[in-house]
Amino acid sequence: MDFYPLARPLLFALDPERAHRLTVAALRAGLAPRGRADPPSLGTRLAGLALPNPLGLAAGFDKDAEVFAPLLRLGFGFVEVGTLTPLPQPGNPRPRMVRLVNARAVVNRLGFNNGGQAAAHARLAARGPGVVGVNIGANKDAANRTADYATGVAAMAGVADYLAINVSSPNTPGLRTLQTVDALGSLIEGARAARPEGGPPIFVKIAPDLDDAEIDAIAELCVSRADGLIATNTTLARPGGVGEGETGGLSGPPLFARSTQVLARARRVTRGRIALIGVGGVDSGTAAYAKIRAGADAVQLYTALAYAGPGLLACIKRDLAELLARDGFAHVGQAVGVDA
Repeated sequence: MDFYPLARPLLFALDPERAHRLTVAALRAGLAPRGRADPPSLGTRLAGLALPNPLGLAAGFDKDAEVFAPLLRLGFGFVEVGTLTPLPQPGNPRPRMVRLVNARAVVNRLGFNNGGQAAAHARLAARGPGVVGVNIGANKDAANRTADYATGVAAMAGVADYLAINVSSPNTPGLRTLQTVDALGSLIEGARAARPEGGPPIFVKIAPDLDDAEIDAIAELCVSRADGLIATNTTLARPGGVGEGETGGLSGPPLFARSTQVLARARRVTRGRIALIGVGGVDSGTAAYAKIRAGADAVQLYTALAYAGPGLLACIKRDLAELLARDGFAHVGQAVGVDA
């Protein structure tokens, strides 16, 4: 039985951050249900990593790598923790999360609040099975932000199945300037040099607010220097006026169309030469399937989980398996990029 519809009014009566901490506490206490076995058609690979299903949890939920194990047991095919910075930092002043209930969306201006890489490393070092990615960022007051990414790669490579370089958060002033080709190329080279031999794949997470030329240039750069690309982070745009008057990054269904456009464009440029993760507005099996058909080898969600609860995972996976069967695909990999 799904108890989330009963709990949601209580959680939504609280500040979003406090509600989130209560959710994390419940997961740590073992109160999350265990997901069912996945349909065989959902098994897939991501940059060489075997996944039981292509549905992942996006960075931002398990910022400090506290509950990745119960989240995997819940039924996610993989979990991305972070964003983690070399040193702990408190993030931006509160309040810094706003629910937009009518749009089932969220605006956040958190600013990489986390306890630092060393504390998370200790928890990740003791982990069991399951694919866990580590999203790394730069400290707000770092003298050399590019060097912070190399530091993060060196620190976390040994406990990560993949590393995600986050240069696209809108909530750290100036961070997105690292998405220019020259700056990003130098950053990736530093990250690759810091990665031990045989280390995990490196993904680059990009913004939805890039123009077509910028998307093309970054995608080509990632083909030659990275292992994958994550499209996309939250947006500073306000589609349909959702979130107007609030500063920060918008997530949820209003982001879906633009993030999927960016994903499809990246797929056309990369042509399957690197792995792609699609994220932004995934709240149903239909939405997940659209991302996959647009070019995603795997998809991620976060905001929808706050609105629909953990029962959403089973619904998405059931509907995704049915959509694959309807269209004659024996497994999800056959559907990747067919619309791109």
